[in-house]
Amino acid sequence: MPKVSTAFSGDVGTPVNRGPHPKEKVSNQKYLYWSLLTLAGFAAAAIISLTVPNTQDVRDTAYRFALLGLIVLYTGVAVYSFFDPARRLKLIKRAPFRLAMGIVLLAWDLLSTKLDILPMPFFPGPSKVAGVVLEEYAFLLSNTGYSLRLFLCGFLAGIVLGVGTGILIGWFSRVHYWVFPALKITGVVPAVAWMPFALTIFPTSFMAGVFIIAISAWFPVAYMTSQGIANTHKVYFEVAKTLGAKQSYLLFRVALPNAVPQIFTGISTANGLAFTTLVISEMMGAKGGLGYYINWAKAWSSYYKVYAAIIVMAVLFSLIMKLIALIQSRLLIWQRGLVK
Repeated sequence: MPKVSTAFSGDVGTPVNRGPHPKEKVSNQKYLYWSLLTLAGFAAAAIISLTVPNTQDVRDTAYRFALLGLIVLYTGVAVYSFFDPARRLKLIKRAPFRLAMGIVLLAWDLLSTKLDILPMPFFPGPSKVAGVVLEEYAFLLSNTGYSLRLFLCGFLAGIVLGVGTGILIGWFSRVHYWVFPALKITGVVPAVAWMPFALTIFPTSFMAGVFIIAISAWFPVAYMTSQGIANTHKVYFEVAKTLGAKQSYLLFRVALPNAVPQIFTGISTANGLAFTTLVISEMMGAKGGLGYYINWAKAWSSYYKVYAAIIVMAVLFSLIMKLIALIQSRLLIWQRGLVK
C-alpha cells in the first residue's frame, strides 16, 4: 500500500535531523567553557573601553553601562540554564554568535573612539551612539512608541484583511476568478507607491501610514492563505463528508487549519515588508516615528542619532519576529519533530 503524505504527517518514513537531542547531557566543564565564551567578547570590549584612552571627545558612560548590562544578562542566562539540559544546549549553540557580537563591538570601539581611524561624523563609535539613550531618551522613546503604534495598526489590519481575502479566494471559485487576478496585479506594486493617493484620501498622515502598511502586509498573507486552503488534500474533505460534515465545518475545521503553516509564512514575509514600508512612510510625511527621527537627525548631520535609531529598529523588528515565531510554535506544536 503506497504511503500517503499529508500536511499534518509530513514524510513520516524519513527521520529528521534536528541536531542534538534536548535530553543530551552536557558536562559541567563543557558548559562552563561555553558560558565563559559567551561572556568573553563583551568582557574584552569592556576592558578595552576602560583601559585604552579615547582619541575622540566622547563620554563612555552609556556604552559601559550597556556592556555591563549584557554581561549581567548573559551571566544570569548561564546560571538559569545550568539546571535545564535543553537550555544548556541552546546556550552552547548561541555562544559563538554572542562572542562575535562582543568582538564586533570591540573592533568598532577601537577603530572609532579609541584610534579615530573611522572619521566623525559619518562613522561614530559605540560610545557616541549609546550616549543618545541618555541624551534624548524621552524623544527617542516617544518616536519609538509612535512607530510601534503605527506598525501594529497597519500590520494587524493587513493580517485580518489578508486572511479574510485568502479564505474567500481559496474556498469560493467565483471569488477566485474575479479577485485573484487583481491580487496578483496589486501585489507587484510597491506599497509606498500608494502614498500620494493615501495622503490625499485620508485626513491624517497616521491614517495614510496605516493604509499603506496594511496593503504591504495584505498581499503575502492573502496569497499564502489562499494557496494553503486551495492545496488541502481532497482525502481530508472526503473523510469529513463521510462523517456528515457540513460546508462550514469543512472550511473552518479542515481547510483553514491545514492552511495555518502557510498563513504564518505569509505573516513572516508581511512583517518584513510592513516594517520597511513603515520606515519609508515615516520619512515621507509622518509627524513622528523612527523614520521621522532619522530624517530629523540627518538634517542636523547627527549621524550617531541615525545609527541609534537603526539599532532600535533592529531590536524592535527582532522582538516582533520572535513574538510571531513564539505564537507559531504554540499553534503548530504538532509540527515539532516533523519539519526541519
